[in-house]
Amino acid sequence: MNPTVLDLRGVTFRRNGNEILHGVDLTVRAGEHWALLGPNGAGKSTVLSFCGAQVHPTSGTVEVLGRRLGRVDLQELRRDIGHVNPRHPLQSGLTVHQVVLTGITGTIELPMRWTPSAAEIERADELLVEVGLGAKRDARWPHLSQGERGRALIARALAAQPRLLLLDEPTTGLDVAAREQLLSVLDRLAHTAPEVASVLVTHHLEELPTTTSHALLISHGDVVVAGPVAEAVTTATISRTFEHPIEVDRDGGRWRARALPPTRLHSA
Repeated sequence: MNPTVLDLRGVTFRRNGNEILHGVDLTVRAGEHWALLGPNGAGKSTVLSFCGAQVHPTSGTVEVLGRRLGRVDLQELRRDIGHVNPRHPLQSGLTVHQVVLTGITGTIELPMRWTPSAAEIERADELLVEVGLGAKRDARWPHLSQGERGRALIARALAAQPRLLLLDEPTTGLDVAAREQLLSVLDRLAHTAPEVASVLVTHHLEELPTTTSHALLISHGDVVVAGPVAEAVTTATISRTFEHPIEVDRDGGRWRARALPPTRLHSA
């Protein structure tokens, strides 16, 4: 059995007196690719913040890469976690290659007086080729399309060779072609980096890579179901999670969803 990468046990979280999560359990092992699915406000991003060692739970335990939150240096732990956030706050005109290098330093801008090694430069170049941006190496960040930025951020997240990759709605703002390019990159990663575990947050089934292996469905801060994706993502569970009759099917490894008349839900 592959080693455990993430282990959340009985996790609750309160903010301003309101309980946002109610006893969440989640275990992710090396090489697994999880989807966190649920409506807006369900608690997906809060769960992801625990996975990324960004916040501590109000109660329960969170272990990330074998280290328990509250007993470890968070900055050191975060170096082993790659995070893809389409709202990346970079404001300057770094080149694509430089953006990827900031994944090694864990910063938004390149640190002053830091010089990458020859091996680090080579790795950044290899990752750009892997995500289909080899020809854009010297392009400036402000001139990239949203889809190109998304793929660059995946390369950036992988630059430090993380054991865990977190993707927070990575296809936000992408058109269909750019979305498909990014999902193809994620599918390839399952083969080029088979030991890396990933957790992807979305509320659209169509945005799941074909290599998604597991899913956690969450609604109103409660886990509806968690497990292998074919068992967790069904017409019944998706309808319960989103509180609307939704028919789910799968074609060629990709998921589809469409609204059902309420009378058909009971027979689905």
